This record gives sequence, structure tokens and C-alpha cells, in this order.
Amino acid sequence: MGRLRVNAPEIVSLGCRLNISESERMRAMLAGEDNLVVVNSCAVTSEAVRQTRQAIRKARKANPDARLLVTGCAADIERDQLAAMPEVDGLIANEAKLDPRAWNVPASAPPVPALHTRAFVAVQNGCDHACTFCVIPQGRGKSRSLSFAEVLREVETHLEAGAGEVVLTGVDVTSWGHDLPGSPKLGALVGAVLDAFPELSRIRMSSIDGIEVDEQLFEMFASEPRVMPHIHLSLQHGHDLILKRMKRRHLRSDAVELVTRLKARRPDLAVGADLIAGFPTENEEHHAANLSIIRELAIVHGHIFPYSPRPGTPAARMPQVDRQSVKRRAAELRAEVATLRADWLATLVDKPLPVLAEADGTGYSPEFARVKLPQGTKRGSIVTVTPKTLEDNLLS
Repeated sequence: MGRLRVNAPEIVSLGCRLNISESERMRAMLAGEDNLVVVNSCAVTSEAVRQTRQAIRKARKANPDARLLVTGCAADIERDQLAAMPEVDGLIANEAKLDPRAWNVPASAPPVPALHTRAFVAVQNGCDHACTFCVIPQGRGKSRSLSFAEVLREVETHLEAGAGEVVLTGVDVTSWGHDLPGSPKLGALVGAVLDAFPELSRIRMSSIDGIEVDEQLFEMFASEPRVMPHIHLSLQHGHDLILKRMKRRHLRSDAVELVTRLKARRPDLAVGADLIAGFPTENEEHHAANLSIIRELAIVHGHIFPYSPRPGTPAARMPQVDRQSVKRRAAELRAEVATLRADWLATLVDKPLPVLAEADGTGYSPEFARVKLPQGTKRGSIVTVTPKTLEDNLLS
């Protein structure tokens, strides 16, 4: 959970990078509003909904006299639940949260300084797929893309505000362009951003669907130095039967082939992935495949989610794995990622790392290793750090 503080309003952002991007835009749009707290919620799992409710209660306790509004996915998917909370003054539909009319504010907002050195640009929203575990299409709607011009305009705004890195994000970011004239692919958009802004030294992709990586995007990952050597896959599982029951569009071999091809061209590529533990019908053989794909892909940035049923989804009606087994399997997946991550971080010792400095005295290398910086490092600068020991500079 990230918390964005300005004089007014206060925005509490939960969940994905897309929410972070949208929170920044809401922050600018609502800059003139006094005594307002907005909770930009998440509903991807039952735990995310619990954290949303917890954040609402915490925000109300800290701001007893403020107007407290809730938006985000949970504001749609769990609307009745959240509307019944005594702390909540109102709900803004997720689809309308970037529309000034929904907040009764002027359509033009004064510029607000960026809070982050990395700018999250939401190039796409919504999802047309029907994964059996997912409620996000209910909260985000159909997939829709920003045009080339809209993306370039937003990138330019962030660069003018001092952003040192741009992260392209979305609910299903690799589906970008399918609804635009000519159905361009995401690789064309990345190329357009790089061509338009030669001063932009770092561009990074948020979680992507590996099966939708087009050839131009592949080439960008493989050889373009301004595209960071860091790929995060919306993988979800390492066994084909479970992937089929999830209604994912890829097989295990698709992910292995993609990473193998990329690493042959760019050996320093760091791999991240989302993985679900304890999906309905998952047995120990399936779990073993989930564990083994971590090592096969050398996943060092792992987002591990213990499965929790979401009402209204097909997976909630499938035979469930007992909670104790779900928690154990999730812990084993996390432990495997932690082992590989420690080994990977050790390879960065004595390696010069160009690090983009954040305000908290840390920053991220191109591979997305978090690094301690020398005292007094200017926020937004790129400094070269050569870690001498893991404890010295590299943060796990």
C-alpha cells in the first residue's frame, strides 16, 4: 500500500501499478479540494478487499472530520459492502474516477509536482479475458487503449515534471492497441515513445502477458539499452492443466521459450512473475511444477498469491484446496524465490549499477534491484553504485 500526501487531498492507493498511476492523476485533478481523503481500492483477492476495509478505517481514524470517498475496483465489485461502512461518505465508480465531473471539480487542474522519480503511465485499462479466478474485468470493464498521441502527451508531462524513468502499465498492457485503428502492437508504442523522447534514458514495462509479446517488443527487450533488462510475466502457474483450468492462454513451454530466447540475447535480464498457490484442484504434482518453474525461469522478482475464492468467479465453484495446504504451498514458493533472489543479488556485488535515486535514499538498478545510495544523493539523479557486499548496498 502506498500513501500519497499533499496538503489536500490525501490519497491512499492500494494494489497495482495502474492504481498508483491513476492516484497521481487524481491527485492533480483534486488538488484544490480541502479536507478530502480518497481511498483508491483494490479487489484482486479477498485479502486485498480486507486491506481496503482496513485502510478505510485507518484513514477515517486519522481524519475524523474529512470527507472520505472510495474508488477503485473494490468500489464497484464490493460496492454494497463498502457503502455500508460508517466511515465511508461516498463511492466513485472506478470507471469514472478520472472524470472531473464525478468529483464535481473543474476539468482543468493546476500542475502538481511529481512525487516519484518513476512515472507510471497507464496506456491501457480493462480486460477482455475471462480468467476463472479473476474479478478485475467486473471492476475495470472492457479493454481500451490510449492513442499514440495521448500516451506521448502524458509521457511528456512526466518528463517535464522531472521523472527519470517511465513505466508503461495497464490491466492487460500487452493487449494495448487492439481497439485502435490498424490494431498496432505494444512494441510499436514503445518504439514511438523512445523515438519521440531521446532524452528518456529508462523505460520499463509492468506485468505483461508473455503470449502477447510481439516481435518488435521482443527486440526492444532483447537489445534496446533504454528498455530496462527486467521482464515481469503474468504467469500464474507452472502446470499446464492448472493453466487450462485458469483459462490462461499460454502453456508452461511458452513462458520457458520466451525467457530462453530473451536471455540468449540479453543475459542480464531479470525475470519476475506472478504465481498463484493452491488454485482449486491443485495437487502436489501441480504444486511441484509451480515450484520448478521458478528455478527454470530463474524468477528473482516473485509475486506469490495464495489463492482465495472470489464470489461470482468460476474458480470459486471448483473443488477447493484446504487453507493450510494453500498457505504451506505459498510459503514454499516464496522460499524458492527468496533463494534464487539471494543468489542473483550476490552476482551484483562488485558490479557497477546505474541507480535512479528515490527520495528515501534508495533507488533501482536497471534489473530492478533496490540499492542503498550514498547520503546526500539528489533525488532523480542516476548514480553509479558498485556494491561491495550484499549488506552494504543491496536490499532484499
